[in-house]
Amino acid sequence: MVSPQLYRRAIPAAARITRWTAPDGWALRRFDWPANGPARGRMLFQGGRGDIFEKYLEAFAHWQAQGWSITSFDWRGQGGSGRLSPDPHVGHVDDFQLYIDDFRAFWAEWRAERAAGTGGPHVAIGHSMGGHLLLRALVEGAAEPDAAVLVAPMLGLHSPLGATLGERLAVLLGGIGDAARPAWRGNEKPATTETRQALLTHDQDRYEDELFWQASKPDLLLGPPSWRWVIEAFRSTRRLRADSRLKTLSVPLLFVVPENDQLVAPKAAYGVAAKLPDAQVARFGVESAHEILREVDAVRNRALGAIDGFLAARAPGPRA
Repeated sequence: MVSPQLYRRAIPAAARITRWTAPDGWALRRFDWPANGPARGRMLFQGGRGDIFEKYLEAFAHWQAQGWSITSFDWRGQGGSGRLSPDPHVGHVDDFQLYIDDFRAFWAEWRAERAAGTGGPHVAIGHSMGGHLLLRALVEGAAEPDAAVLVAPMLGLHSPLGATLGERLAVLLGGIGDAARPAWRGNEKPATTETRQALLTHDQDRYEDELFWQASKPDLLLGPPSWRWVIEAFRSTRRLRADSRLKTLSVPLLFVVPENDQLVAPKAAYGVAAKLPDAQVARFGVESAHEILREVDAVRNRALGAIDGFLAARAPGPRA
Protein backbone atom coordinates (compact mmCIF):
# COMPACT_ATOMS: atom_id res chain seq x y z
CA MET A 1 0.00 0.00 0.00
CA VAL A 2 1.28 3.47 -0.89
CA SER A 3 2.02 5.64 2.14
CA PRO A 4 -0.55 8.45 2.58
CA GLN A 5 2.39 10.79 3.29
CA LEU A 6 3.30 10.70 -0.40
CA TYR A 7 0.14 12.64 -1.19
CA ARG A 8 0.80 15.56 1.14
CA ARG A 9 2.38 17.66 -1.61
CA ALA A 10 1.04 16.02 -4.76
CA ILE A 11 -2.41 15.60 -6.29
CA PRO A 12 -3.06 11.84 -6.71
CA ALA A 13 -2.94 10.70 -10.33
CA ALA A 14 -6.42 9.17 -10.05
CA ALA A 15 -7.97 12.33 -8.59
CA ARG A 16 -9.85 14.93 -10.63
CA ILE A 17 -10.06 18.67 -10.05
CA THR A 18 -13.01 20.17 -11.87
CA ARG A 19 -15.55 22.99 -11.61
CA TRP A 20 -19.02 22.69 -10.17
CA THR A 21 -21.49 25.43 -11.05
CA ALA A 22 -23.90 26.61 -8.38
CA PRO A 23 -27.51 27.41 -9.31
CA ASP A 24 -26.68 31.13 -9.58
CA GLY A 25 -23.83 30.43 -12.01
CA TRP A 26 -20.93 30.76 -9.52
CA ALA A 27 -18.11 28.29 -10.21
CA LEU A 28 -16.64 26.35 -7.27
CA ARG A 29 -13.47 24.25 -7.43
CA ARG A 30 -14.19 20.55 -6.87
CA PHE A 31 -12.00 17.57 -5.95
CA ASP A 32 -12.88 13.89 -6.52
CA TRP A 33 -10.75 10.84 -5.73
CA PRO A 34 -12.60 7.61 -6.55
CA ALA A 35 -12.00 4.46 -4.58
CA ASN A 36 -9.95 1.69 -6.14
CA GLY A 37 -12.39 -1.03 -7.10
CA PRO A 38 -15.77 -1.43 -5.34
CA ALA A 39 -16.33 1.49 -3.00
CA ARG A 40 -16.91 1.13 0.72
CA GLY A 41 -18.97 4.31 0.41
CA ARG A 42 -18.78 7.97 -0.52
CA MET A 43 -17.41 10.75 1.66
CA LEU A 44 -17.85 14.51 1.32
CA PHE A 45 -15.22 16.47 3.24
CA GLN A 46 -15.46 20.22 3.80
CA GLY A 47 -12.66 22.32 5.29
CA GLY A 48 -12.69 25.49 7.33
CA ARG A 49 -12.34 29.21 6.70
CA GLY A 50 -9.51 29.87 4.29
CA ASP A 51 -8.88 26.15 3.73
CA ILE A 52 -8.10 24.42 0.46
CA PHE A 53 -8.66 20.71 -0.03
CA GLU A 54 -4.94 20.18 -0.73
CA LYS A 55 -4.32 20.55 3.01
CA TYR A 56 -6.20 17.31 3.66
CA LEU A 57 -4.75 15.06 0.96
CA GLU A 58 -2.99 12.93 3.58
CA ALA A 59 -6.26 12.31 5.42
CA PHE A 60 -8.01 11.69 2.11
CA ALA A 61 -5.39 9.07 1.25
CA HIS A 62 -6.06 7.32 4.54
CA TRP A 63 -9.80 7.07 3.82
CA GLN A 64 -9.40 6.35 0.12
CA ALA A 65 -7.19 3.37 1.01
CA GLN A 66 -10.11 2.04 3.06
CA GLY A 67 -12.38 2.14 0.03
CA TRP A 68 -14.02 5.54 0.40
CA SER A 69 -14.57 7.68 -2.68
CA ILE A 70 -13.62 11.19 -1.58
CA THR A 71 -15.16 14.48 -2.69
CA SER A 72 -14.52 18.03 -1.50
CA PHE A 73 -14.98 21.56 -2.77
CA ASP A 74 -13.61 24.97 -1.84
CA TRP A 75 -16.22 27.17 -0.22
CA ARG A 76 -17.44 30.12 -2.24
CA GLY A 77 -15.07 33.08 -1.87
CA GLN A 78 -11.97 31.10 -0.94
CA GLY A 79 -9.41 28.71 -2.41
CA GLY A 80 -10.14 28.18 -6.08
CA SER A 81 -13.81 29.20 -5.80
CA GLY A 82 -13.41 32.90 -6.55
CA ARG A 83 -13.61 35.85 -4.19
CA LEU A 84 -16.45 37.84 -2.68
CA SER A 85 -14.27 40.83 -1.81
CA PRO A 86 -12.36 43.31 -4.01
CA ASP A 87 -9.26 42.27 -2.05
CA PRO A 88 -8.40 38.68 -3.06
CA HIS A 89 -6.66 38.08 0.27
CA VAL A 90 -9.69 38.90 2.45
CA GLY A 91 -12.16 36.15 3.31
CA HIS A 92 -15.51 37.86 2.89
CA VAL A 93 -19.15 36.79 2.73
CA ASP A 94 -22.29 38.86 3.11
CA ASP A 95 -24.35 36.07 4.62
CA PHE A 96 -23.54 32.48 5.64
CA GLN A 97 -26.75 31.52 3.85
CA LEU A 98 -24.70 31.64 0.64
CA TYR A 99 -22.60 28.77 1.95
CA ILE A 100 -25.69 26.77 2.90
CA ASP A 101 -27.32 27.36 -0.48
CA ASP A 102 -24.19 26.07 -2.22
CA PHE A 103 -23.97 23.07 0.08
CA ARG A 104 -27.63 22.17 -0.41
CA ALA A 105 -27.36 22.26 -4.19
CA PHE A 106 -24.03 20.43 -4.26
CA TRP A 107 -25.24 17.72 -1.88
CA ALA A 108 -28.33 17.05 -3.99
CA GLU A 109 -26.27 16.58 -7.15
CA TRP A 110 -23.49 14.63 -5.46
CA ARG A 111 -25.94 12.34 -3.65
CA ALA A 112 -27.65 11.57 -6.94
CA GLU A 113 -24.42 10.59 -8.68
CA ARG A 114 -24.19 6.83 -8.92
CA ALA A 115 -21.18 5.73 -10.94
CA ALA A 116 -20.36 2.03 -11.14
CA GLY A 117 -18.91 0.69 -7.91
CA THR A 118 -19.97 3.63 -5.75
CA GLY A 119 -22.54 1.91 -3.57
CA GLY A 120 -22.60 2.01 0.20
CA PRO A 121 -23.28 4.84 2.63
CA HIS A 122 -22.87 8.55 2.07
CA VAL A 123 -21.10 10.34 4.91
CA ALA A 124 -19.93 13.90 5.52
CA ILE A 125 -17.04 15.35 7.49
CA GLY A 126 -16.60 19.04 8.27
CA HIS A 127 -13.65 20.79 9.88
CA SER A 128 -14.01 24.09 11.79
CA MET A 129 -16.24 26.42 9.72
CA GLY A 130 -17.00 23.38 7.59
CA GLY A 131 -18.21 21.58 10.71
CA HIS A 132 -20.49 24.49 11.58
CA LEU A 133 -21.91 24.66 8.08
CA LEU A 134 -22.34 20.89 7.90
CA LEU A 135 -24.32 20.79 11.16
CA ARG A 136 -26.37 23.78 10.08
CA ALA A 137 -27.10 22.03 6.77
CA LEU A 138 -28.26 18.92 8.63
CA VAL A 139 -30.54 20.93 10.92
CA GLU A 140 -32.00 22.83 7.96
CA GLY A 141 -32.58 19.68 5.91
CA ALA A 142 -30.01 20.59 3.25
CA ALA A 143 -28.30 17.20 3.54
CA GLU A 144 -29.09 13.80 5.03
CA PRO A 145 -25.91 11.71 5.29
CA ASP A 146 -25.90 8.27 6.85
CA ALA A 147 -23.45 9.63 9.43
CA ALA A 148 -21.45 12.81 9.95
CA VAL A 149 -18.27 13.90 11.73
CA LEU A 150 -17.54 17.40 13.05
CA VAL A 151 -13.83 18.04 13.57
CA ALA A 152 -12.98 21.03 15.80
CA PRO A 153 -16.35 22.49 14.76
CA MET A 154 -16.87 26.23 14.83
CA LEU A 155 -19.98 26.29 17.03
CA GLY A 156 -18.72 29.32 18.91
CA LEU A 157 -15.79 31.65 18.36
CA HIS A 158 -12.91 31.78 20.84
CA SER A 159 -13.48 35.33 22.07
CA PRO A 160 -11.85 36.74 25.23
CA LEU A 161 -14.98 38.86 25.68
CA GLY A 162 -17.38 35.95 25.45
CA ALA A 163 -19.90 35.30 22.71
CA THR A 164 -22.36 38.08 23.50
CA LEU A 165 -19.90 40.94 23.98
CA GLY A 166 -17.72 39.63 21.17
CA GLU A 167 -20.63 39.76 18.75
CA ARG A 168 -21.65 43.24 19.89
CA LEU A 169 -18.12 44.53 19.41
CA ALA A 170 -17.90 42.94 15.95
CA VAL A 171 -21.18 44.58 14.92
CA LEU A 172 -19.95 47.93 16.24
CA LEU A 173 -16.55 47.81 14.55
CA GLY A 174 -17.91 46.20 11.39
CA GLY A 175 -20.41 49.01 11.04
CA ILE A 176 -17.64 51.59 10.77
CA GLY A 177 -16.67 51.89 7.12
CA ASP A 178 -16.59 49.02 4.64
CA ALA A 179 -17.61 45.72 6.25
CA ALA A 180 -15.62 43.87 3.54
CA ARG A 181 -12.35 45.27 4.92
CA PRO A 182 -10.09 42.88 6.87
CA ALA A 183 -11.01 42.47 10.52
CA TRP A 184 -7.34 42.12 11.48
CA ARG A 185 -3.94 41.49 9.95
CA GLY A 186 -2.54 38.20 8.82
CA ASN A 187 -2.63 36.13 12.01
CA GLU A 188 -5.51 33.72 12.54
CA LYS A 189 -6.27 35.28 15.92
CA PRO A 190 -6.31 39.03 16.63
CA ALA A 191 -4.42 40.68 19.49
CA THR A 192 -2.10 37.75 20.06
CA THR A 193 1.62 37.08 19.82
CA GLU A 194 1.04 33.38 19.17
CA THR A 195 2.28 32.20 15.82
CA ARG A 196 -0.15 30.90 13.25
CA GLN A 197 1.43 27.46 13.48
CA ALA A 198 0.97 27.30 17.26
CA LEU A 199 -2.74 27.92 16.77
CA LEU A 200 -3.10 25.22 14.12
CA THR A 201 -0.74 22.29 14.74
CA HIS A 202 2.28 21.11 16.69
CA ASP A 203 3.63 19.34 13.60
CA GLN A 204 6.15 21.56 11.81
CA ASP A 205 6.30 19.42 8.68
CA ARG A 206 2.54 19.31 8.23
CA TYR A 207 2.31 23.04 8.78
CA GLU A 208 4.92 23.50 6.06
CA ASP A 209 2.77 21.37 3.72
CA GLU A 210 0.29 24.25 3.70
CA LEU A 211 3.08 26.74 3.00
CA PHE A 212 4.15 24.53 0.09
CA TRP A 213 0.70 24.71 -1.46
CA GLN A 214 0.50 28.45 -0.91
CA ALA A 215 3.81 28.91 -2.72
CA SER A 216 2.83 26.49 -5.49
CA LYS A 217 -0.62 27.97 -6.03
CA PRO A 218 -0.54 31.55 -4.70
CA ASP A 219 -3.92 32.33 -6.23
CA LEU A 220 -5.49 29.98 -3.67
CA LEU A 221 -4.09 31.89 -0.68
CA LEU A 222 -6.52 33.70 1.60
CA GLY A 223 -5.71 36.02 4.48
CA PRO A 224 -7.82 37.36 7.36
CA PRO A 225 -11.62 37.43 7.39
CA SER A 226 -13.65 40.55 6.74
CA TRP A 227 -15.66 42.21 9.47
CA ARG A 228 -18.81 40.97 7.78
CA TRP A 229 -17.54 37.38 7.96
CA VAL A 230 -16.83 37.81 11.68
CA ILE A 231 -20.29 39.25 12.30
CA GLU A 232 -21.90 36.45 10.33
CA ALA A 233 -19.84 33.81 12.17
CA PHE A 234 -21.05 35.10 15.55
CA ARG A 235 -24.63 35.34 14.33
CA SER A 236 -24.80 31.97 12.59
CA THR A 237 -23.18 30.05 15.45
CA ARG A 238 -25.44 31.74 18.00
CA ARG A 239 -28.57 30.83 16.07
CA LEU A 240 -27.42 27.26 15.51
CA ARG A 241 -26.68 26.72 19.21
CA ALA A 242 -30.24 27.81 20.02
CA ASP A 243 -31.97 25.92 17.20
CA SER A 244 -34.69 23.67 18.61
CA ARG A 245 -34.26 21.25 15.70
CA LEU A 246 -30.99 20.01 17.21
CA LYS A 247 -33.03 17.90 19.67
CA THR A 248 -34.71 15.93 16.89
CA LEU A 249 -31.79 15.51 14.50
CA SER A 250 -31.63 11.82 13.56
CA VAL A 251 -28.21 11.74 11.84
CA PRO A 252 -25.54 9.96 13.95
CA LEU A 253 -22.77 12.45 14.76
CA LEU A 254 -19.23 12.28 16.07
CA PHE A 255 -17.61 15.42 17.53
CA VAL A 256 -13.80 15.45 17.53
CA VAL A 257 -12.92 18.28 19.90
CA PRO A 258 -9.51 19.67 20.91
CA GLU A 259 -10.14 21.15 24.36
CA ASN A 260 -7.17 23.53 24.01
CA ASP A 261 -8.47 25.02 20.76
CA GLN A 262 -7.65 28.73 20.59
CA LEU A 263 -9.71 29.54 17.48
CA VAL A 264 -13.13 28.08 18.20
CA ALA A 265 -14.91 27.41 21.51
CA PRO A 266 -14.79 23.77 22.66
CA LYS A 267 -17.45 24.40 25.32
CA ALA A 268 -19.87 25.44 22.60
CA ALA A 269 -19.28 22.13 20.82
CA TYR A 270 -19.92 20.19 24.04
CA GLY A 271 -23.10 22.15 24.64
CA VAL A 272 -24.45 21.41 21.18
CA ALA A 273 -23.47 17.73 21.37
CA ALA A 274 -25.42 17.41 24.62
CA LYS A 275 -28.59 18.54 22.86
CA LEU A 276 -28.37 15.96 20.08
CA PRO A 277 -30.15 12.61 20.44
CA ASP A 278 -27.35 10.61 18.75
CA ALA A 279 -23.94 12.18 19.28
CA GLN A 280 -20.57 10.94 20.49
CA VAL A 281 -17.61 13.09 21.53
CA ALA A 282 -13.90 12.30 21.18
CA ARG A 283 -11.96 14.73 23.38
CA PHE A 284 -8.34 15.79 23.04
CA GLY A 285 -6.31 17.87 25.48
CA VAL A 286 -3.27 20.13 25.25
CA GLU A 287 -1.66 17.70 22.84
CA SER A 288 -3.80 19.04 20.02
CA ALA A 289 -4.24 22.46 18.45
CA HIS A 290 -7.07 23.37 16.07
CA GLU A 291 -6.16 21.27 13.02
CA ILE A 292 -6.32 17.87 14.64
CA LEU A 293 -6.19 15.99 11.32
CA ARG A 294 -2.85 17.68 10.63
CA GLU A 295 -1.38 17.16 14.09
CA VAL A 296 1.61 15.03 15.14
CA ASP A 297 1.19 11.34 14.37
CA ALA A 298 0.16 10.22 17.86
CA VAL A 299 -2.68 12.75 17.98
CA ARG A 300 -3.71 12.54 14.35
CA ASN A 301 -3.78 8.73 14.36
CA ARG A 302 -5.97 8.69 17.45
CA ALA A 303 -8.40 11.10 15.78
CA LEU A 304 -8.48 9.04 12.59
CA GLY A 305 -9.04 5.92 14.67
CA ALA A 306 -12.02 7.51 16.42
CA ILE A 307 -13.50 8.57 13.08
CA ASP A 308 -12.90 5.17 11.47
CA GLY A 309 -14.44 3.33 14.39
CA PHE A 310 -17.48 5.60 14.38
CA LEU A 311 -18.04 5.20 10.63
CA ALA A 312 -17.57 1.43 10.84
CA ALA A 313 -20.28 1.23 13.49
CA ARG A 314 -22.73 3.83 12.20
CA ALA A 315 -22.20 3.76 8.42
CA PRO A 316 -21.03 0.23 7.60
CA GLY A 317 -20.12 -0.45 4.00
CA PRO A 318 -21.38 -3.26 1.78
CA ARG A 319 -18.46 -5.44 2.81
CA ALA A 320 -18.82 -4.84 6.55
